Amino acid sequence: MSEIRNQKMDHLLTPQNSAFVVIDFQPTQVDSIKSMDKSEMVKNIVKSAKIAKLYDLPVVLTTVNVSSGNNKPTIPELKEVLSDSEEIDRSTINSWEDPNFRKAVEATGKKKIIMAALWTEACLSFPALDMIKEGYEVYAIADAVGGTSKEAHELALRRMEQAGVKLIGWVQLACELQRDWAREETAGKFAEILFK
Repeated sequence: MSEIRNQKMDHLLTPQNSAFVVIDFQPTQVDSIKSMDKSEMVKNIVKSAKIAKLYDLPVVLTTVNVSSGNNKPTIPELKEVLSDSEEIDRSTINSWEDPNFRKAVEATGKKKIIMAALWTEACLSFPALDMIKEGYEVYAIADAVGGTSKEAHELALRRMEQAGVKLIGWVQLACELQRDWAREETAGKFAEILFK
């Protein structure tokens, strides 16, 4: 195995330089997705969360309108993976405008933020655009998010990319964090998540 590059300063994503942010994967939002197959999207976000946990990334999990009684919490299959992550509930569509969410992201100490949210055109794009403006590097997991139409999803991805958000897929995320099969402490579980 070759020498591992500096994991905090690496320009690529590493377990030491990034955090995982999950926004509004709640039943109502999942049910409204029209940009891709819902079950495939759920599978992809669950696998993304498993990868984040495998590499011990700091996790920020947020929901909208649960405390008001107008919405349900995180979908069970995702919450099971992120069971030790407190759900930060808020009323704002743009989570970056919620002080508790913003403090949680800042508390990770990371500047590379891997983000997934429902919907792409609102709850993903708004905080991503704000975070770019605040000096964060934002990586949106494009195949683990969705919008209310294919057009809404695609237009939001284009707007974010134009502003500097980096689009990735969940497999790229997994491979970028693992980087070397000789990293045996994670290689087995990495392969299990990737191929099952």
